[in-house]
Amino acid sequence: MKGILGTRVWAGAVLTAALLVMAGVPALALGDKAPEKDKEPAKREELVLPPALSRATPEGLADLKAIEKQTKAVLEKVVPATVGLRIGSAAGSGVIINEEGYILTAGHVSGAPDRPVDILLSDGRRLKGKTLGNNRGIDSGMIKITDKGKWAWAEMGDSSKVKVSQWCIAVGHPGGYKPGRTPVVRVGRVVTATSSLIRTDCTLVGGDSGGPLFDMNGKVIGIHSRIGTAIADNVHVPVDTYRETWDRLAKGESWGGMFGLPFGGGGRRSGKAWLGIAVEPDAKDCKVSEVTKDSPAEKAGVKVDDVITRFDGKKVSTFEDLANTIKDKKVGDKVDVEVKRGAQTKMLTVTLTKRPEE
Repeated sequence: MKGILGTRVWAGAVLTAALLVMAGVPALALGDKAPEKDKEPAKREELVLPPALSRATPEGLADLKAIEKQTKAVLEKVVPATVGLRIGSAAGSGVIINEEGYILTAGHVSGAPDRPVDILLSDGRRLKGKTLGNNRGIDSGMIKITDKGKWAWAEMGDSSKVKVSQWCIAVGHPGGYKPGRTPVVRVGRVVTATSSLIRTDCTLVGGDSGGPLFDMNGKVIGIHSRIGTAIADNVHVPVDTYRETWDRLAKGESWGGMFGLPFGGGGRRSGKAWLGIAVEPDAKDCKVSEVTKDSPAEKAGVKVDDVITRFDGKKVSTFEDLANTIKDKKVGDKVDVEVKRGAQTKMLTVTLTKRPEE
């Protein structure tokens, strides 16, 4: 961990240099053969990674310049594919992943299927689109550009190969899309990598949600999902989960239990009772992976790594058990929650509240 956090000063220098080149990022070439409908596009030629990216920390100015050069090369590939999204009164980000205009974003950004979307490209063009499917359990969503055309796109990577401490680049529209401002870049490193989440020290801000996390070859490895309580604690949905559920998302299906991701839908579901935690949906038990600051769960004393075993007197064994139990609760309900914390079992009382606005 020391090696990861010790790179933040170096990463900040790289970020500054990267932002200076953003205004001159050229348009992405669109000469590749169009993919079949609803299919992932062909692979692009990979960049050659400099040795500096394999070191625990940069060892000098030469390494820093090499990382800067690599960052610029990645941005030239991916910035035209990074988009701003406006859905009703909400704003978010996304990334186009094939010529036909399929966009990956966060599930809490896309929301319900078949909603109209304003899509804003990095060069200022505005396009029309519609929301497709979303998996509320893991916070993945998909959008389709409905205007005719072929679009700049970024390649989907392999999130199963993501390693702790590897360099990465977060791109998005913090605070929402702003005319004349290209997508904002944050350079950092991976802190945690599992099949259901990637955690990095790339700073995220409201409006970044749904934007892409790239490896240093310019491949999408994750989608920004939720902001942690610390600046170096931000969570992204692994891109492999989109590949695994592609057909369902493209068909406009909506599934999975939503019970309190940190950005969990705001006003679109403001009538639902809110707990304020996230649980890894593919885990064998109901282990808490995130606790939202100032949420009912935090106020009741729920902590990350607690395993919820009972909720309102009902046995909880999985993510779905908890989701199915809480969906019928009302704002103001007081619920007893039994958690296993190490070798101890604790009984906590949670007062559910209204979900906060995004």
